[in-house]
Amino acid sequence: MELRIDGAVGQLEGWLAHPPSPGPNGRPAMVIVPGFPAAPGGGPNSFRTFPALADRVAEDARMVALAVAFRGMSNSAGDFSMAGWREDLSVAVQYLRTVEGIDGAIWMMGFGTGGALALSVAADEDDVAGIISVAAPADFHDWASRPRELLAHARKCGAISDPEFPADMSKWTKELRDIAAVESAAKLDPEKSRLLVLHGSNDNAVPPIDARAIADAHGSAELRIIDGARHHLRHDPRAMATAIGFLNRRGRPLRSGAA
Repeated sequence: MELRIDGAVGQLEGWLAHPPSPGPNGRPAMVIVPGFPAAPGGGPNSFRTFPALADRVAEDARMVALAVAFRGMSNSAGDFSMAGWREDLSVAVQYLRTVEGIDGAIWMMGFGTGGALALSVAADEDDVAGIISVAAPADFHDWASRPRELLAHARKCGAISDPEFPADMSKWTKELRDIAAVESAAKLDPEKSRLLVLHGSNDNAVPPIDARAIADAHGSAELRIIDGARHHLRHDPRAMATAIGFLNRRGRPLRSGAA
Protein backbone atom coordinates (compact mmCIF):
# COMPACT_ATOMS: atom_id res chain seq x y z
CA MET A 1 0.00 0.00 0.00
CA GLU A 2 1.11 3.57 -0.68
CA LEU A 3 1.98 5.67 2.35
CA ARG A 4 3.68 8.84 3.53
CA ILE A 5 6.32 8.87 6.25
CA ASP A 6 7.16 11.98 8.25
CA GLY A 7 10.81 12.81 7.61
CA ALA A 8 13.09 15.49 9.01
CA VAL A 9 12.38 17.96 6.17
CA GLY A 10 8.92 16.82 5.08
CA GLN A 11 7.08 13.70 4.04
CA LEU A 12 8.70 10.79 2.24
CA GLU A 13 6.89 8.66 -0.31
CA GLY A 14 6.76 4.99 0.55
CA TRP A 15 5.21 1.65 -0.29
CA LEU A 16 4.55 -1.06 2.31
CA ALA A 17 3.95 -4.68 1.33
CA HIS A 18 2.91 -7.54 3.62
CA PRO A 19 3.45 -11.25 3.00
CA PRO A 20 0.39 -13.38 2.18
CA SER A 21 0.16 -14.71 5.74
CA PRO A 22 1.56 -13.69 9.11
CA GLY A 23 4.16 -15.86 10.78
CA PRO A 24 3.48 -17.39 14.20
CA ASN A 25 5.98 -14.98 15.72
CA GLY A 26 5.76 -12.25 13.11
CA ARG A 27 7.81 -11.81 9.97
CA PRO A 28 11.24 -10.27 9.29
CA ALA A 29 11.10 -6.81 7.76
CA MET A 30 13.10 -5.10 5.04
CA VAL A 31 13.75 -1.51 3.92
CA ILE A 32 14.44 -1.24 0.18
CA VAL A 33 16.65 1.72 -0.75
CA PRO A 34 16.77 3.04 -4.35
CA GLY A 35 19.97 4.48 -5.78
CA PHE A 36 20.84 7.99 -6.90
CA PRO A 37 18.80 9.16 -9.92
CA ALA A 38 20.52 8.61 -13.24
CA ALA A 39 18.27 10.95 -15.24
CA PRO A 40 15.27 13.28 -14.79
CA GLY A 41 12.52 11.31 -13.12
CA GLY A 42 15.09 8.85 -11.79
CA GLY A 43 15.89 7.06 -15.06
CA PRO A 44 16.67 3.38 -14.36
CA ASN A 45 16.57 4.24 -10.64
CA SER A 46 13.04 5.62 -10.82
CA PHE A 47 11.10 4.90 -7.66
CA ARG A 48 8.07 3.75 -9.66
CA THR A 49 9.57 0.25 -10.09
CA PHE A 50 10.33 -0.28 -6.40
CA PRO A 51 6.80 -0.97 -5.11
CA ALA A 52 6.80 -4.03 -7.38
CA LEU A 53 10.08 -5.16 -5.82
CA ALA A 54 8.64 -4.68 -2.33
CA ASP A 55 5.64 -6.79 -3.35
CA ARG A 56 7.96 -9.50 -4.63
CA VAL A 57 10.02 -9.55 -1.43
CA ALA A 58 6.80 -9.84 0.59
CA GLU A 59 5.45 -12.63 -1.62
CA ASP A 60 8.57 -14.68 -2.33
CA ALA A 61 10.69 -14.06 0.79
CA ARG A 62 7.77 -13.70 3.22
CA MET A 63 9.01 -10.41 4.63
CA VAL A 64 7.27 -7.15 5.42
CA ALA A 65 8.87 -4.85 2.85
CA LEU A 66 9.07 -1.06 2.83
CA ALA A 67 10.36 0.85 -0.21
CA VAL A 68 11.12 4.53 0.43
CA ALA A 69 11.92 7.46 -1.86
CA PHE A 70 14.40 9.71 -0.08
CA ARG A 71 14.34 13.48 -0.12
CA GLY A 72 14.43 14.93 -3.63
CA MET A 73 13.26 11.65 -5.21
CA SER A 74 9.82 11.07 -6.73
CA ASN A 75 7.24 12.86 -4.55
CA SER A 76 9.36 13.13 -1.41
CA ALA A 77 10.06 16.56 0.05
CA GLY A 78 13.51 18.11 0.35
CA ASP A 79 16.80 18.18 -1.53
CA PHE A 80 19.53 15.57 -1.83
CA SER A 81 22.47 15.48 0.51
CA MET A 82 24.32 12.38 1.64
CA ALA A 83 23.69 13.07 5.32
CA GLY A 84 20.06 13.84 4.53
CA TRP A 85 19.57 10.53 2.75
CA ARG A 86 21.23 8.69 5.61
CA GLU A 87 18.85 10.41 8.01
CA ASP A 88 15.89 9.41 5.82
CA LEU A 89 17.01 5.79 5.91
CA SER A 90 17.19 5.88 9.70
CA VAL A 91 13.67 7.32 9.75
CA ALA A 92 12.48 4.48 7.50
CA VAL A 93 14.05 1.87 9.77
CA GLN A 94 12.42 3.44 12.83
CA TYR A 95 9.07 3.53 11.04
CA LEU A 96 9.36 -0.13 10.08
CA ARG A 97 9.92 -1.05 13.72
CA THR A 98 6.45 0.31 14.50
CA VAL A 99 4.68 -1.78 11.86
CA GLU A 100 2.49 -4.53 13.23
CA GLY A 101 3.38 -8.13 12.45
CA ILE A 102 7.19 -8.03 12.37
CA ASP A 103 9.40 -10.21 14.54
CA GLY A 104 12.05 -7.57 15.23
CA ALA A 105 14.56 -8.65 12.58
CA ILE A 106 15.33 -5.73 10.26
CA TRP A 107 16.97 -6.16 6.84
CA MET A 108 18.01 -3.64 4.21
CA MET A 109 18.53 -3.92 0.46
CA GLY A 110 20.18 -0.92 -1.16
CA PHE A 111 21.08 -0.14 -4.76
CA GLY A 112 24.18 1.89 -5.66
CA THR A 113 24.25 4.85 -3.28
CA GLY A 114 21.46 3.17 -1.35
CA GLY A 115 23.66 0.12 -0.77
CA ALA A 116 26.41 2.23 0.74
CA LEU A 117 23.90 4.02 2.97
CA ALA A 118 22.37 0.72 4.09
CA LEU A 119 25.79 -0.45 5.24
CA SER A 120 26.45 2.86 6.97
CA VAL A 121 23.20 2.78 8.95
CA ALA A 122 23.56 -0.93 9.73
CA ALA A 123 27.00 -0.28 11.23
CA ASP A 124 25.35 1.99 13.82
CA GLU A 125 22.29 -0.15 14.56
CA ASP A 126 22.20 -3.14 16.90
CA ASP A 127 19.34 -5.09 15.36
CA VAL A 128 20.02 -5.14 11.61
CA ALA A 129 19.96 -8.83 10.74
CA GLY A 130 21.32 -8.46 7.24
CA ILE A 131 22.04 -6.29 4.23
CA ILE A 132 21.95 -6.85 0.50
CA SER A 133 24.31 -4.36 -1.12
CA VAL A 134 23.70 -4.05 -4.86
CA ALA A 135 26.27 -2.31 -7.10
CA ALA A 136 27.42 -0.10 -4.25
CA PRO A 137 30.62 1.97 -4.48
CA ALA A 138 33.28 1.36 -1.85
CA ASP A 139 33.34 5.11 -1.16
CA PHE A 140 32.30 8.44 -2.69
CA HIS A 141 35.73 10.01 -3.08
CA ASP A 142 35.17 10.41 -6.82
CA TRP A 143 32.01 12.43 -6.23
CA ALA A 144 33.71 14.43 -3.47
CA SER A 145 36.54 15.34 -5.83
CA ARG A 146 34.05 16.84 -8.31
CA PRO A 147 31.20 18.19 -6.18
CA ARG A 148 30.10 20.87 -8.65
CA GLU A 149 29.53 18.22 -11.32
CA LEU A 150 27.47 16.15 -8.91
CA LEU A 151 25.49 19.21 -7.87
CA ALA A 152 24.71 20.05 -11.50
CA HIS A 153 23.63 16.46 -12.14
CA ALA A 154 21.43 16.46 -9.02
CA ARG A 155 19.71 19.65 -10.22
CA LYS A 156 19.20 18.23 -13.70
CA CYS A 157 17.69 15.04 -12.29
CA GLY A 158 15.41 16.89 -9.89
CA ALA A 159 17.07 15.57 -6.74
CA ILE A 160 17.78 19.20 -5.82
CA SER A 161 15.09 21.72 -6.71
CA ASP A 162 15.91 24.62 -4.38
CA PRO A 163 18.27 26.97 -6.29
CA GLU A 164 19.77 28.12 -2.97
CA PHE A 165 20.61 24.61 -1.83
CA PRO A 166 23.06 23.70 -0.42
CA ALA A 167 23.64 26.69 1.81
CA ASP A 168 27.10 25.39 2.73
CA MET A 169 28.86 23.75 -0.22
CA SER A 170 31.87 22.63 1.82
CA LYS A 171 29.64 20.84 4.34
CA TRP A 172 27.62 19.20 1.54
CA THR A 173 30.86 17.99 -0.03
CA LYS A 174 32.27 16.72 3.26
CA GLU A 175 29.20 14.51 3.69
CA LEU A 176 30.23 12.66 0.54
CA ARG A 177 33.54 11.74 2.15
CA ASP A 178 31.91 10.70 5.42
CA ILE A 179 30.11 7.69 3.92
CA ALA A 180 32.26 4.74 2.85
CA ALA A 181 30.68 1.32 2.36
CA VAL A 182 33.99 -0.49 2.79
CA GLU A 183 34.55 1.14 6.19
CA SER A 184 30.97 0.43 7.29
CA ALA A 185 31.22 -3.22 6.24
CA ALA A 186 34.33 -3.59 8.39
CA LYS A 187 32.39 -2.35 11.44
CA LEU A 188 29.63 -4.94 11.12
CA ASP A 189 29.64 -8.00 13.34
CA PRO A 190 29.57 -10.94 10.90
CA GLU A 191 27.84 -13.04 13.56
CA LYS A 192 24.92 -10.59 13.75
CA SER A 193 24.66 -8.97 10.32
CA ARG A 194 24.64 -11.18 7.24
CA LEU A 195 25.74 -9.56 4.00
CA LEU A 196 25.20 -10.32 0.33
CA VAL A 197 27.22 -8.20 -2.10
CA LEU A 198 25.80 -8.20 -5.64
CA HIS A 199 27.59 -6.61 -8.58
CA GLY A 200 27.66 -6.78 -12.37
CA SER A 201 30.85 -7.95 -14.07
CA ASN A 202 30.40 -5.20 -16.69
CA ASP A 203 29.27 -2.44 -14.34
CA ASN A 204 29.87 0.80 -16.22
CA ALA A 205 29.50 3.06 -13.18
CA VAL A 206 31.11 1.24 -10.24
CA PRO A 207 33.99 -1.19 -10.85
CA PRO A 208 33.51 -4.76 -9.56
CA ILE A 209 36.66 -4.37 -7.46
CA ASP A 210 34.55 -2.20 -5.13
CA ALA A 211 32.26 -5.16 -4.47
CA ARG A 212 35.23 -7.35 -3.61
CA ALA A 213 36.58 -4.70 -1.24
CA ILE A 214 33.23 -4.45 0.57
CA ALA A 215 32.88 -8.23 0.86
CA ASP A 216 36.46 -8.63 2.11
CA ALA A 217 35.97 -5.87 4.69
CA HIS A 218 32.98 -7.71 6.17
CA GLY A 219 34.80 -11.01 6.36
CA SER A 220 31.83 -13.37 5.98
CA ALA A 221 29.91 -11.81 3.11
CA GLU A 222 28.54 -13.73 0.16
CA LEU A 223 29.83 -12.14 -3.05
CA ARG A 224 27.95 -12.70 -6.28
CA ILE A 225 29.23 -11.18 -9.53
CA ILE A 226 26.53 -11.34 -12.22
CA ASP A 227 28.21 -12.26 -15.50
CA GLY A 228 27.77 -9.64 -18.22
CA ALA A 229 25.54 -7.43 -16.08
CA ARG A 230 25.98 -3.69 -15.87
CA HIS A 231 25.13 -1.21 -13.12
CA HIS A 232 21.35 -1.19 -12.82
CA LEU A 233 20.83 -4.64 -11.33
CA ARG A 234 17.32 -3.76 -10.17
CA HIS A 235 16.33 -4.62 -13.75
CA ASP A 236 18.42 -7.79 -14.06
CA PRO A 237 16.23 -10.83 -13.27
CA ARG A 238 19.28 -12.94 -12.38
CA ALA A 239 20.37 -10.45 -9.73
CA MET A 240 16.93 -10.15 -8.19
CA ALA A 241 16.51 -13.94 -8.19
CA THR A 242 19.86 -14.19 -6.39
CA ALA A 243 18.70 -11.65 -3.78
CA ILE A 244 15.42 -13.48 -3.17
CA GLY A 245 17.25 -16.79 -2.95
CA PHE A 246 19.63 -15.35 -0.36
CA LEU A 247 16.71 -14.12 1.72
CA ASN A 248 15.02 -17.50 1.60
CA ARG A 249 18.24 -19.20 2.71
CA ARG A 250 19.45 -16.72 5.29
CA GLY A 251 16.73 -14.15 5.86
CA ARG A 252 14.81 -15.99 8.54
CA PRO A 253 15.72 -16.26 12.19
CA LEU A 254 16.60 -19.78 13.29
CA ARG A 255 13.61 -20.17 15.54
CA SER A 256 11.78 -23.33 16.51
CA GLY A 257 8.43 -23.55 14.76
CA ALA A 258 9.10 -20.64 12.40
CA ALA A 259 7.08 -20.87 9.19
